Amino acid sequence: MSRKTNTDRRTDWLITPNNRVFDPGAPHLFSYRYLLSRLIHRDVTAFYKQTILGPLWLIIQPLLSTAVFTLIFGKLIKVPVDNIPSPLFYLSGLILWNYFSECLNRTSGVFKDNAILFGKVYFPRLLVPISITISLLFRYAIQLLLFLLIESLLWFNGYFHFQYNWLMILFPILTLLMAILGLGLGLIIAALTVKYKDLNLLISFGIQLLMYVTPVIYPLSAAHPNLRWIISINPMTPLIETFRLAFLGSGSFSWIQLGQSAAICNIILFMGIVIFGKTEKNFIDHI
Repeated sequence: MSRKTNTDRRTDWLITPNNRVFDPGAPHLFSYRYLLSRLIHRDVTAFYKQTILGPLWLIIQPLLSTAVFTLIFGKLIKVPVDNIPSPLFYLSGLILWNYFSECLNRTSGVFKDNAILFGKVYFPRLLVPISITISLLFRYAIQLLLFLLIESLLWFNGYFHFQYNWLMILFPILTLLMAILGLGLGLIIAALTVKYKDLNLLISFGIQLLMYVTPVIYPLSAAHPNLRWIISINPMTPLIETFRLAFLGSGSFSWIQLGQSAAICNIILFMGIVIFGKTEKNFIDHI
């Protein structure tokens, strides 16, 4: 916090520490909207700038993953998919999971990846993880269009019959909750890895394990009854199940479960902002 006083044409600045527990960025993030837009532009353009196929990886990656899942879980293990074409079922789960996991994975390394930038100039550090979360929406939108295109092709050729329902209007809320959850968990992990660097080794492994307690490669109805309540606690479960019910006509929906998921996501985000704010003040001494 700063205060300016004028005495005999002299300008003095009194700089005092900010001791507020919850401070997402001084004075407020809206003042840095131009910087946020440039960070988003950097993230979108730089990620595939030095790759051979460039943005085509946005399409190739989910298609390859869907093909592998369809072969292993659909053909070999024969996991039930509630009478949905296997490619559509797995692709729908992968699109949502990829967005959440990328938000978590990339925001969790924000201090390590931006140490040089953070050490040179001041700006609210929270802008960087927010820009990552927003920039990943570009990838998410491309993959969603791919999903809708494949669904339309299967529908026109008679391989899939479905009528869209009112749950589609919840899609923006589902996306927002995924972004909030990925951002919140990423902020917490980013703060912890500043001091405990070996946690970086567990992030990718932990994300893979978390996917298996989320109905990405199986519907919630196929889970064992003794384990279904554990999977239902996962805040990603109602989001994926609601998305599938809205766009594929098969899944589960409950206002109570969706409300619980929203509450958990927002609590995690609040905790992440608080912990991140405390860590950013002295993280440079540990990097």
